[in-house]
Amino acid sequence: MTNSGGPIRQDASADARLAAIVDSSYDAIVGKDLNSVITSWNRAAERMFGYSAEEAIGQSILMLIPEHLQSEETEIIGRIRRGEGIAGHETTRRRKDGSLIAVSLTVSPIRNSEGEIVGASKIARDITAAKESERRIRLLMREVNHRVKNQFAVILSMVRETSKRSTGPGEFEEMIRARIMALSRSHDLLVTSEWAGASLFDLIQEHLKPFAHEERISLSGPLLTLQSNAVQNLGMAFHELGTNSSKYGALASEGGRVEITWKVESGLQAQRLFQLMWHETSPARADAPPPETARKGFGTVVLQRVAPQSLGGTSSLERSPGEVRWALTAPLEAIIVPQLGAENDGDFSV
Repeated sequence: MTNSGGPIRQDASADARLAAIVDSSYDAIVGKDLNSVITSWNRAAERMFGYSAEEAIGQSILMLIPEHLQSEETEIIGRIRRGEGIAGHETTRRRKDGSLIAVSLTVSPIRNSEGEIVGASKIARDITAAKESERRIRLLMREVNHRVKNQFAVILSMVRETSKRSTGPGEFEEMIRARIMALSRSHDLLVTSEWAGASLFDLIQEHLKPFAHEERISLSGPLLTLQSNAVQNLGMAFHELGTNSSKYGALASEGGRVEITWKVESGLQAQRLFQLMWHETSPARADAPPPETARKGFGTVVLQRVAPQSLGGTSSLERSPGEVRWALTAPLEAIIVPQLGAENDGDFSV
């Protein structure tokens, strides 16, 4: 027994499945004739462009295309008439509310039962998020390139200044290795936070950890999150202070103490200022370099010139037998991450 109506029902069933697939697609699927008039419009097209099917069907596809891009439609229809498809064409389209959206278009010819081209099927995918990611990656790469160049400049300066002040290749290698490792520690803190900044407390601890004797060190001041430039330059300063202290000062002597304090105060014209003090005391040692010799070291260059100038501030360095004081004053805006400025009210002491 045969069912003469079977193929018709099968075709109707296939059409219904196809229509359901099109309607449930996450991509906008739009049909149009060779005059660019919209003939079909799925739900994703409604979500993407803001027009209902009733509003869109029967209208020209040009309503979605910004004026300066409308020549694209002429080219697309020309290629469709020649039987050519278009895949992955990235462009811009306009929503009902006038806003623009980045899309990737795939356009294919629609043929009738005789094989004649009667229109086109367009699939539009929203690539706004992908474009934003690309933009952020480009910005990040430019920022990374800038930071790497800055690091190279700092390292070259370290090499130059350290070589001037080294007594031989062995001392040069030891000192330059330690200074580059100090830069690396600052870098690691920034990478851990995805370059969002680093806590001043964490920065000091990280740079003084290699010298041990944590029990001789006290920290006191408000909670501050440093921006990347401050992390790098203050990190260099703490390394130099710690190195000197571990050789001749408080971290090398029984009974030595290092007190690091900082505060935020109001300056002229209500400018907020960051003030930091490193104060160490220890029994005077006979092998400590005299002050006039110590001033010639690379560490002194960092403390008196590099760190304060890079932060737009000033500093003072005082050395006397058994005592070292380094004071830094800089605009708070050069020190902290701007959006975290409201977090500066809580103090801690260790």
